[in-house]
Amino acid sequence: MKRYVEDGAVGFHTPGHKQGKGMDAEFFDLVTPLGLKTEVSLMEELDDLHEPAMCIKEAQDLAAELYNADSSYFVINGTTGAIHAMIMAAVNPGDKIIIPRNAHRSVIGGVILSGAEPIFVLPEVDIELGIAMAVSPEQIEQAIKEHPDAKAVLVVYPTYYGVASDIEKIASIVHKNKMLLLVDEAHGPHLKFSNYLPIQAIDAGADIVAQSTHKILGAMTQCSMLHARHHRIDVQKLKTMISLVQSTSPNYLLLASLDVARRQMAVEGKALLKRAVDLSIWLRNEINKIEGLYCFGEEKLGAQGAYALDITKLTVTVKGLYMTGAEAEKILRCKYKIQVELSDLYNILFILSYADGQREAETLLVALRKLAEEVKQNSTPINALACVIYPYKILTKQSPRQALFAVKREMQFHESAGCICGEMITFYPPGIPLICPGEVITQELIDYCKMMQQSGLKVVGPNDASLTTIQVVAE
Repeated sequence: MKRYVEDGAVGFHTPGHKQGKGMDAEFFDLVTPLGLKTEVSLMEELDDLHEPAMCIKEAQDLAAELYNADSSYFVINGTTGAIHAMIMAAVNPGDKIIIPRNAHRSVIGGVILSGAEPIFVLPEVDIELGIAMAVSPEQIEQAIKEHPDAKAVLVVYPTYYGVASDIEKIASIVHKNKMLLLVDEAHGPHLKFSNYLPIQAIDAGADIVAQSTHKILGAMTQCSMLHARHHRIDVQKLKTMISLVQSTSPNYLLLASLDVARRQMAVEGKALLKRAVDLSIWLRNEINKIEGLYCFGEEKLGAQGAYALDITKLTVTVKGLYMTGAEAEKILRCKYKIQVELSDLYNILFILSYADGQREAETLLVALRKLAEEVKQNSTPINALACVIYPYKILTKQSPRQALFAVKREMQFHESAGCICGEMITFYPPGIPLICPGEVITQELIDYCKMMQQSGLKVVGPNDASLTTIQVVAE
């Protein structure tokens, strides 16, 4: 990229801002002049993401070498695109794919695009925390026994909250039954670089793995990687599907950020992750000394669905302060200038990455201490309904794809119990659908959604984000 700029060619090509010369002044100040000059298009020396043969191929090969994959692919439209490509490469229309019900909405999107039939496995739920955990090998094995004709199994590893399943045992079960193992490892691109973290999925035997390089490592937002082992997959089909979901005008700044994120981990990854792990251990211990707060750790392991833990994820339960996670998030952001990764009914989640140091950790700790000291306890305890409807009570009448493309009618959400949902309802983050197209709406779901809204959590997915109305399948 730098060499192209130094060559001094006068560009009569995209993008229209012509290497920053036409960029709006306010945005120009946000990006360095060199950054805008290197934001160019498909020049010969910059290679082609869809048919890489030079620098992009070399960069992807280096990523595969680092992550111990047979091949790795750069994805610049988020892990959503990587997951879509992964699913479409593994299953055909009408095929069955086994997935956990607490999968991200992008997984449901991939199922819809592929035309596959999802077989849901209900996750274990920790009642104390009010969060879904991972699926267990026993659950996967049972699902395979009930659906031996399934073509693939997809697992989320680790979960948004850092909980990991026994991925090696799952891989053995899946492969013994001649199926592919796909892994949504969006929150695990750093696992490779510390022995104190769960094993990375590709080393555990997974066939295709999607990672969010931007979430935990140093790539720019929406930059991800897809890693593959070639023994069981159709490699050409995977490449075709990746090309199908990728932009034909990739941003080279994003591609370069993936390459330097890889280089940084190859050179400094173990040292950087050691610092993050050490800080997270110290911070978790200090948080648990604060009255009213609880940051779960390895004491939760051993239960079904909780085999290992990414300790750099700090889930702080605030219900002991008689407040919701959304309330805690607002106070921390507005009063103490601390931004959480996500909040749910009971919890707030902090990601401690390789970029954080002692100063950041101490700043967070001081804010949490002040939050606990200053908050006025609410006389009304948090509604426990959040745990009542877990695990999801699912009755599926149509596939997600059938319901999404079906003729629909609009009705009042509070009157929709018993109807087939025609859209997806998700509270974001964490982006896990509460109901998918094709599933029957229950009164418990309606009550739960209303409670989540009252708690200040944001609805994403339905046409009416206020959930006054809902689109249902016209029967």
